[in-house]
Amino acid sequence: MKKLLLLLLSFVVALAGAVAAGLAFLRRFLPQTEGSAAVPGLHGPVEIIRDRWGVPHLYAEDEDDLFFAQGYVHAQDRLWQMELQRRMGSGRLSEVLGEVTLPVDRFTRTLGLNRAAEEELASLPAETSRALEAYAAGVNAWMRQRAGQWSLEFTLLRFAPQPWRPVDSLYWSKFMTLVLSGNWASETLRARLALKLGAELAADLEPAYPVDNPTVVRGPGLPPGIEPPPNGWRSPAVLEALKLVESLLRSGPPPPPPAAPSSAGIIRLNLNPGASNQWVVSGARTASGQPLLANDTHMAVAMPSIWYQMHLDGGRYHVAGVSLPGVPGVLVGHNQRCAWGLTTAWQDAQDLFIERINPANAAEYEFRGQWRPIRTVQEVIGVKGRAAPEVVEVKLTHHGPIVSELMGERAPMALRWVAQDPADMLGAVLGYNRAANWSEFRASLATWAAPAHNFVYADVEGHIAYLQAGWMPVRAAGYGIAPAPGWTGEHEWQRFLNLDELPQTLDPESGWLGAANNLVVDASYPHFLSADLENPSRATRLVELLTARDTVSAADFAAMQRDTYSAQAQRFVRHLLPIQPTNTREAAALDILRDWDCHITADSVAATLYETIRLYALHELFDRHLGELADAYVGVDPSPLGDTGPYHDRSFMRLLEILDDKKGSSVWLRDPETGIPQPARETLHRALRIALRELKAHLGPDMATWNWGRLNHIHFAHPLGSVKPLHLLFNRGPYPMPGDRDTLLRASGKPAFPFPPVAVVDALRFIADLSDWDRCQIIVPGGQSGHVASPNYADQIPLWREGLMLTLPFSRPAVERSARERLVLSP
Repeated sequence: MKKLLLLLLSFVVALAGAVAAGLAFLRRFLPQTEGSAAVPGLHGPVEIIRDRWGVPHLYAEDEDDLFFAQGYVHAQDRLWQMELQRRMGSGRLSEVLGEVTLPVDRFTRTLGLNRAAEEELASLPAETSRALEAYAAGVNAWMRQRAGQWSLEFTLLRFAPQPWRPVDSLYWSKFMTLVLSGNWASETLRARLALKLGAELAADLEPAYPVDNPTVVRGPGLPPGIEPPPNGWRSPAVLEALKLVESLLRSGPPPPPPAAPSSAGIIRLNLNPGASNQWVVSGARTASGQPLLANDTHMAVAMPSIWYQMHLDGGRYHVAGVSLPGVPGVLVGHNQRCAWGLTTAWQDAQDLFIERINPANAAEYEFRGQWRPIRTVQEVIGVKGRAAPEVVEVKLTHHGPIVSELMGERAPMALRWVAQDPADMLGAVLGYNRAANWSEFRASLATWAAPAHNFVYADVEGHIAYLQAGWMPVRAAGYGIAPAPGWTGEHEWQRFLNLDELPQTLDPESGWLGAANNLVVDASYPHFLSADLENPSRATRLVELLTARDTVSAADFAAMQRDTYSAQAQRFVRHLLPIQPTNTREAAALDILRDWDCHITADSVAATLYETIRLYALHELFDRHLGELADAYVGVDPSPLGDTGPYHDRSFMRLLEILDDKKGSSVWLRDPETGIPQPARETLHRALRIALRELKAHLGPDMATWNWGRLNHIHFAHPLGSVKPLHLLFNRGPYPMPGDRDTLLRASGKPAFPFPPVAVVDALRFIADLSDWDRCQIIVPGGQSGHVASPNYADQIPLWREGLMLTLPFSRPAVERSARERLVLSP
């Protein structure tokens, strides 16, 4: 027994020593956050005060030092993330990660994100360039100070970061634009559906946009006899576009869907497109008499978070909120005069052009009756572990790069995209960071090109406003809904809508404004914006909650951000309840649904039944007609960038339309071989049977344990967390997650059973109280630090899961009261 005890004690001591040594090793990567440091490149001293959550408050004497310090602090906490992001945007992941990331690098190099960023840098005004240069100098100053001890990831992968350049900030900006731009995927799927089904049937897959959609902006009206533009989903313009593309591509069989890149390897890129909720109410609706503004951005989750909270004070800037590591300024937040939030607008700013190649000379393409040379760019991609680099030959027409190979298309298609044009996105951000009123804020958004976003605004004078910012193209003909002929010149872009033409409103009579990626204009708005919007269920719920009471508070706003009610569920379940069960299990499931309040909570069995039956109902209805295109129509994204495609909202809305049609005359209810119609209830009953079978196999026979959180879970994954045992160090979760894609509390992912980890959630919750800037609230799932040994690596996850938020001190006294660490940088 003594020998056994001594052996056990020796093991415990050795284990404790190993743990201590491991922690000591990890802590060597933590940055200096207290005391003082001499930093070459500064003009004067900079004070960096951090609170217990690691949120830095930066005080500088001039703007150059302010952005220098922002770069320095971003690098302290997030240099590995910044390194990964600039490599994503420039197509250089494979240099350090090997062949596993070649599909992503080929994708971005073919699209030319690197070329667009480099061209944009050369066109920037002096003020924007100066901010980028100061920021880069700050990043590099910290890298030089910490040579060899940047972060654990660099040590594990055995490479050193190169100096930061101003263009590196633009690489990430361009990549984010790609992630938040999905129209070309819709165009591709429409073309494939038209080839498989014919234009008429393919157009019938588009649902009508709901008439109860709550719009934000009323147009000035249309002249008599003028049809409204096809904003929304189903329209005659969709059918026209599908007829055109079908006629163009009918000469050959439909191409196979593109092959997804291998997921094997050491990196996991969660790059699903985002969404968001935003709303603002005037002081007439609040107890304080000042406006309240709320914003929750729905984006991919990872470790570390995409957002970084900070407070900047220097020169003309006094602003707080969230920034993007790698980029100067504050994207969402407030200054001393106004507050703002943003959501994706899903403008149609991408067009695919089918090019006609010269049969006698493959290096030429036709345009308006003449042959033009195809420009070729050699993109050389270094690949770790390979002696020779990968060389990608990119072919470009005046429309843009030919991207057919990326999409698995046989016809040569070139992508025209707003992000190809030089703009000044950072100048827009810095402009609204300084804005003192609506006029200045609005003017700053003239250079906001892409991705298009909805902005809500409030100021201390009591004004509230909305504007959809983005360079929206005006076509000579058509709307860019499906691929169009590139050789005729009939569908060329003529110009962009100017700032006055974009949707906007100031101080509405209702006293509130809100948007949730839905259609924001009514039928009298004269310009086309998009046929690829999300369904308005979140926006409708938002209006319902905002108008349910005369006055609202910040606490009400926080509860709204966590709301889990689904009107879509209520509408769908209504069609399930008349099913006549054929066994006790079916009867039990229907009883659970009958008693359900349609809140998608993590402990709800009814939510599990609804989500699973809904998925199988889509497949039971559409698979037999769409074949290999069914998954894409239901919403699975085949690209290297994410899990969820652009059609998931539309496919379910089309299903609901078919169920609501009492005549049951839809062609999708007919057997495609015999033409014999089948009642919708039979389709739903089959879906119920399949769902119950699959749930039993996956969750066990006890239906009472089928909680939604067992299937719907969130996993905060680090890019290196797919390598065991590194997942134990880097990753957090999984955690059960309430909500789905139709609830204000967003939780959406790949529509496939068993449901994989949630891909998109509210990656930021922000509430601005204009009666007292020190009472603004914020939370980001994850933490401020990208260093695993930091107490701020994941400390905000428990708060976020509980629906709690942090206050964001703004006044100097409030900052001093919250101070935990203080670092002074000196020249």
